[in-house]
Amino acid sequence: MGQESTTTSITVTKRHPIGVFDSGVGGLTVVRALRRALPGEDIVYLGDTARVPYGNKSPRTVEKYSLGCQQFLLDRGVKLVLIACNTASATALPALQAATRVPVIGAVDPGATSALAATKHGHVGVIGTLATVRSNAYAKAIAARDPAVRMTAQACPLLVPLAEEGWTDDDIARLVARRYLGPLFAAAPQIDTLVLGCTHYPLLKPLIGEIVGRSVRLIDSAEETAADTRRMLDESGLAATDGEPSYRFISSDDPQQFLTLGRRFFGGAIERVKVRTFG
Repeated sequence: MGQESTTTSITVTKRHPIGVFDSGVGGLTVVRALRRALPGEDIVYLGDTARVPYGNKSPRTVEKYSLGCQQFLLDRGVKLVLIACNTASATALPALQAATRVPVIGAVDPGATSALAATKHGHVGVIGTLATVRSNAYAKAIAARDPAVRMTAQACPLLVPLAEEGWTDDDIARLVARRYLGPLFAAAPQIDTLVLGCTHYPLLKPLIGEIVGRSVRLIDSAEETAADTRRMLDESGLAATDGEPSYRFISSDDPQQFLTLGRRFFGGAIERVKVRTFG
């Protein structure tokens, strides 16, 4: 690609922003990881909080919502779209990539690649939303790279509201996490690598690590997606290496709720949230 890439409407350069979207605020863990991996980048984040969660909706609906979110970011001249939502990545990535010439990165492939590199016994576990687990996206991604590696998945829908409530290290969170993880590891005790297949789960990473033990390697999909983004921008010559970065946050619903939850997921101050409604 060189240092510029012509799309159907704009010529993107290093100083164009990265576009990130999620069904809610969980994707801010990806923005937090991006800020560490690519400290010079401008970022536009869209949280579709009016239609959250995506995890219990049909693939057709998730694809429709995701295409709308992506187009919103493309209209703002982003040089790359990052899907900070495992559900949207699992069900809508091909449609999103077909809809633009700008690179589109999902959250599934980076996590799957890292899990394969980490596993020693050839058995990977994945936890995520119902939609992510039902899509078999991680199973397909892993099998495409190494058919010999086994994968066992467990849907953990209640971990999302726990993360949003800030209940990430108390008795309730511990009981719920054990309720999900106990049967997973009882059925597949050979699991030595566990993918946190939801952007909410990094907030529960210390608790999950405590439950599964040190012998199980945890793969943070937010960190892996940020690392993949850095590699792509470096290879294309589009990484911003200087200048003061800016962060824009947009919500499709109540901005005050976004601010309240967003600071927890972003790990820093969010001064302002704009609102953009979808029909």
